[in-house]
Amino acid sequence: MMNNNKNNNYNGILCIDKPAGFTSFDVIAKLRGILKMRRLGHAGTLDPMATGVLPVFVGYATKACHILPDESKTYLAGFQLGQVSDTQDITGTILETHDFTGITKQDVLKAVPSGEIMQIPPMYSAVSVNGKRLYELARQGKEIDRPARAVSVEILSFPDFDAVSGTGILEIHCSKGTYVRTILHDMGQNLGCGAVMTSLRRTTAAGFSLRDCHTLEEIQECANQNRINQRIIPIEKAFSALPVINLNEKQTKLYRNGVKLSLTELDIPESENLASKQYAVYGTIPGGFLGIAMTDPELHCLRVFRNLCPPDEVQS
Repeated sequence: MMNNNKNNNYNGILCIDKPAGFTSFDVIAKLRGILKMRRLGHAGTLDPMATGVLPVFVGYATKACHILPDESKTYLAGFQLGQVSDTQDITGTILETHDFTGITKQDVLKAVPSGEIMQIPPMYSAVSVNGKRLYELARQGKEIDRPARAVSVEILSFPDFDAVSGTGILEIHCSKGTYVRTILHDMGQNLGCGAVMTSLRRTTAAGFSLRDCHTLEEIQECANQNRINQRIIPIEKAFSALPVINLNEKQTKLYRNGVKLSLTELDIPESENLASKQYAVYGTIPGGFLGIAMTDPELHCLRVFRNLCPPDEVQS
């Protein structure tokens, strides 16, 4: 059965296993055609050569794209020693080649930047400096100074390395805004032989993993059979790590009208009232989840941070 509904009203998260050769926006454009919806967004851009976890926020859930509590990511990153490219990966122009004979797995591990580090974004990136995208300048043959950014990098495992070919794979867990190809480029510079990224697969993002993901082909098949809702993850799962506040019917109505709620009337430990803190809020509406709230220790109240409940689920 074909899905001919032009006014679908899906809300939640579709986790896509992004295929190689697609930009993140390509995935969004493809899903807009499949779902017959315009209101879509994603969490965490992936380069065209990369594959893996791309959480796509659908409908009202797009309001959550930029407030996710877990913005860390995990990758399996392939590399080749002995080369330096302008893009820091294998898709770019090779600028230098070097001998890597004698480099061991232990040498590589010692050379990988890890911990809390300062990272300089690559020229071929979407970072803006003085109103210009770096990749636009790079395509003009220009290179400018870029401010370093603080990122966090943890090497989880080193499952594969062939000293003869100089190829290997690193499993990397990192914070938002980290460029994995720059980690590998800097590793190569530390080794003195250079390195380029040859593959990249994201295995976790925003608290979701490959187990949560579906291919675009699978989503198309579900749409053809009117089974999209079976693949949509409720938005509250993205906030499952936050502490929970449950509101009664009266509190729900007040909260939904923007009224600040006194902390003394809520089931919050006194010790948690001393600092501003985020909570996942549930009330007496279909589905229960209202959104994210913040405690205000100065006013001793709970206030709305982001409403994530579709309007048609609100009780009057």
